[in-house]
Amino acid sequence: MRNKIKQIWPEIELIKNQEIKEKTYQCWEYAIEKSPLQPEDLEKIPFSLLIDKKDISFMNHKRTAVQLSIEIAKIMEANFKVAINWDYLISGAILIDVGKLLEYEIIDGKLSTSRDGKLLRHPFSGVSIADKFGLPFDIQHIIAYHSKEGDLGKRTIESIIVHHADFVSFEPFQDSKTLTI
Repeated sequence: MRNKIKQIWPEIELIKNQEIKEKTYQCWEYAIEKSPLQPEDLEKIPFSLLIDKKDISFMNHKRTAVQLSIEIAKIMEANFKVAINWDYLISGAILIDVGKLLEYEIIDGKLSTSRDGKLLRHPFSGVSIADKFGLPFDIQHIIAYHSKEGDLGKRTIESIIVHHADFVSFEPFQDSKTLTI
């Protein structure tokens, strides 16, 4: 399983802290074991069940959000001299949607949101997974606050960056949010 996760998530190797790196791998291993999906399915399934955009896969969206997070953080650090915890940023960006694997079910060959997924959205199940493996609260905060659930609270700088990177790679594909002329 580890080799398959390394194939779909080469960005995990960017994490310098070995304990955080290992726990990030463990979170994905656990989620895949509990999911009806296999690692290779993540390259094929749509990036969101909310959007009918078949040519963007879950992993394409995920990698884009991680890459955007890293680039935004580099620019913020260079231009504003802010301190970025790179391991928290990268691990958090990689884990923001790990809980989605527990939201899915496959019925008659069709991917859909399970009853459990309707009861507990991925920011909550993602935090639960990260906590199970003892990841720092700073990383759990990024997972919890990356989505609309975090809009009423304050975010760390890493969480702000990941939140916006995630939405930049999501909202342009929502017809209701994108102006076309």
